[in-house]
Amino acid sequence: MSRSPRVPGFATREPSLVPSLYRDLRDRIVSVALPPGEAVSEARIAEGYGVSRTPVREAFKRLAEDGFLEVVPQVGSFVARIDLRLVRDSHFVRETLECRIVELAAARIDEAHRALLRENVARQRRALAAHDAAGFFAIDEAMHELLAAIAGHRSAWQVIHSAKAQLDRVRHLSLQSAGRSRLRMAEHRAITDRVIAGDGPGAAEAMRAHLATIFDAIANIAAENAHYFTDSDVAPGAATGAPAASVATAAVADPRDGRHVPRPPDPVPQVVRRA
Repeated sequence: MSRSPRVPGFATREPSLVPSLYRDLRDRIVSVALPPGEAVSEARIAEGYGVSRTPVREAFKRLAEDGFLEVVPQVGSFVARIDLRLVRDSHFVRETLECRIVELAAARIDEAHRALLRENVARQRRALAAHDAAGFFAIDEAMHELLAAIAGHRSAWQVIHSAKAQLDRVRHLSLQSAGRSRLRMAEHRAITDRVIAGDGPGAAEAMRAHLATIFDAIANIAAENAHYFTDSDVAPGAATGAPAASVATAAVADPRDGRHVPRPPDPVPQVVRRA
């Protein structure tokens, strides 16, 4: 068995390892560094982080409670597939809050905030030119957080951030396409231009269009990566009338309007990487 790569400087980061282990593993799942369906084991994770299995076990428990890990008795633990129902809920939260946020940001913006937004857009452009998907994602997040701060509702970003973890997994997959990344860049520019100009309705319209574009891409991303997705709103066999044993040939509803994409196979038979 190959040894897990050691995570540098982790074990001494804070006295209680469980919160830091949880956050780091959660980040790896959300960024798809640990892809949906990946088998994970307490022993190998503990070896990689240079810690005992006890804090890893507790971190796994929290990740399972939050829907990021699936524990199959007598088989093992696996990174949970992306549930399209949760993605739809994430989109609802984002659209409801962020369209209002940019309206307020446009009404409250001052010269200092305009400079910060322009600098953020410039940093996004540099990350895109450098093909730095992870950097682009982080600066994108900073832009949305900055808009909430300008609007006077910084804590609202924490609500959004917590609610959109499953959506973020899809966003990370989308950034693997250079074309989609360039589209995101153009949409961000449209939003910030309107906020900088003090155009609240225009900013809300641009934000709504941006979020809709992300959402519209989900069906294509799910089709391209079918084994990464599931949909808890679709009962096994319901879409085709197929028996439960034939669920791999059923369909999952498109996240937006009921179109269908191929349903991914059941998770356990599809896992080929064992820890």
